[in-house]
Amino acid sequence: MKILVTGGAGFIGSHTLIELYAAGHTAVVVDNLYNSSKEALNRVGKIVGEEIPFYQTDIRDREGLEKVLSRYQFDCCIHFAGLKAVGESVAKPLEYYENNMNGTFVLLDVMRKHGCKNIIFSSSATVYGDPAVIPITEQCPKGHCTNPYGQTKSMLEEVLMDVQKADQEWNVVLLRYFNPIGAYKTGTIGENPNGIPNNLMPYITQVAIGKRKELGVFGNDYDTHDGTGVRDYIHVVDLAKAHVCALSAIARQCGVGIYNIGTGHGYSVLDVVNAFVKVNGVDVPYSIKPRRPGDIATCYCDPAKAKAELGWEAQYGIEEMCRDSWNWQKNNPNGYAE
Repeated sequence: MKILVTGGAGFIGSHTLIELYAAGHTAVVVDNLYNSSKEALNRVGKIVGEEIPFYQTDIRDREGLEKVLSRYQFDCCIHFAGLKAVGESVAKPLEYYENNMNGTFVLLDVMRKHGCKNIIFSSSATVYGDPAVIPITEQCPKGHCTNPYGQTKSMLEEVLMDVQKADQEWNVVLLRYFNPIGAYKTGTIGENPNGIPNNLMPYITQVAIGKRKELGVFGNDYDTHDGTGVRDYIHVVDLAKAHVCALSAIARQCGVGIYNIGTGHGYSVLDVVNAFVKVNGVDVPYSIKPRRPGDIATCYCDPAKAKAELGWEAQYGIEEMCRDSWNWQKNNPNGYAE
């Protein structure tokens, strides 16, 4: 298939490009480089053996998108583009709603105009809020999202389902990611956050390499085996492969498909820290901080539906995730800014 990949220069997008090409697909990337790097695409090109067509275009730029979709006949869009920092979304709700919602409206309208009515949407486990059941299945009711970032994901799911309901030619796959970490095995591409990392693993790796003094662990009095929050961490390469598998649902004209993408195993913050120290032999000092508002104790999924319907399941465990994350960081201490 010919795939339009929005946000393709980002952490998950860049890894997904490699898996798309490995499976025989081709891609065109649209990315405004707000929170990503052109260097990631250069490195992906070397890995796959060909240059990835790239357009530095914001998804809210209708004219820019028109140029891209007029030039290529796409079979499907994998839509990663969007602002994604939870804390920032609380501080800048208008910017998050305007960018994530309006950008997707423009994208969908231009896709419809050009006869591309297949989309795989980068959603999030955030849509479950404080989940009603653990492990979380796709039948678990969506909860109240505690931040504007999560709200945009939840609302865009509703928008996409309404679009498909109104026009049965559309096929929509909603992939609800859990917590992607890790990096490509060679250490040439990985997670490259701007400023202070919002997520656990890049913070750990920056402490390990000496860029930050210590890791703050927010809360050690949760109802979990060691008191720290438990999450479903998934290797980014496994997550990337899930998008390739999701193309099979598009090919069979699934209508709407909703899938949890996680390992089905919960790891606490300290489980991750201890695994990182064990496999990499580096110290990660940490201190316990107060709980963060909106955090929940435990969140991990039941990924059985993705296995049954997409033929996908996670292959990598927490030690591989920690090893590959450190391999990326130690080989790229300043990310792509070398």
